[in-house]
Amino acid sequence: MSGMAAVGAGGVERPRLSLRWREAINFYLFLAPWILGFLAFTAIPIVASLILGFTKYNAISPPDFVGLKNFRFLYDDQIFWKSLRVTLTYTVVFVPLQLVSSLLLAMLLNLRVPSMRTIRTIYYLPSILPTVVTGLVWIWLFNADFGLINFFLYKAFEIRGPNWLGSERWVMSAVIISGLWALGGGVIIFLAALQNVPGEFYEAAELDGANILHRFWHVTVPMISPVILYNLMIAMILSLQVFTRIYVLTQGGPNYASYFYNLYVYDNAFSYLKLGLASAQAWILFVLILLLTVLALRTSGRWVHYSGGV
Repeated sequence: MSGMAAVGAGGVERPRLSLRWREAINFYLFLAPWILGFLAFTAIPIVASLILGFTKYNAISPPDFVGLKNFRFLYDDQIFWKSLRVTLTYTVVFVPLQLVSSLLLAMLLNLRVPSMRTIRTIYYLPSILPTVVTGLVWIWLFNADFGLINFFLYKAFEIRGPNWLGSERWVMSAVIISGLWALGGGVIIFLAALQNVPGEFYEAAELDGANILHRFWHVTVPMISPVILYNLMIAMILSLQVFTRIYVLTQGGPNYASYFYNLYVYDNAFSYLKLGLASAQAWILFVLILLLTVLALRTSGRWVHYSGGV
């Protein structure tokens, strides 16, 4: 029994750990690698970046405490505001397009047609391809002279396509189009939500005379609204942190027209070795994402409907 003591050699009683304590020790032993990894690679770097945000640090000499100087510099920095404006513009345009496109595609993939599993796999494949590889493919597609997109525009409509990646006017459109190509993650989540909507709701709405648009707006949208909120928050967070695809496509050009926030953080940290300034930028982005996430959650009560009225 767990409360009994073991008798050792010589008749001396040795206390024996209870089953509860043994389970607790084993639990923390198995959890220790994750805890150590989290502390070493996540928690400590986060705290260190907050401290470095108030220092002048170039990774060579020791950090020099400068207080709020980094934040005052960013406040007066036109490139900082340009990168923030580019990122917010991209987020405002891209996130709604991604949500609507993902939902419509999920509804199409929810139809019962032959070989639907294969079709779903094909649509999901772009989401698991390496970003660098797909970025290089898009550079070829957007090429002004021999790119496939401009070739199609000329052959189909006799329109000479623009210099997508070399024009301040068109580069953001190219970035958004390249991002909309990989919708697989959001589509899979929407598809799972659509398949959980009870068919009786659609039948009842149809008996009441609701057409397909009414059924979509009054049945589908309310039933999957928690998933819409989830995809909205994930898309918003990822769009504010976009980096690799932009770095491959444009490196921020032309004339800073696609100079996203994380590109500026990267340049300050690794091109100019201004690690203190880059840390301050990273925390500003963290606060911005936190505020937008809280705003989305606070306003979700008006349009998100949970089962059971929760």
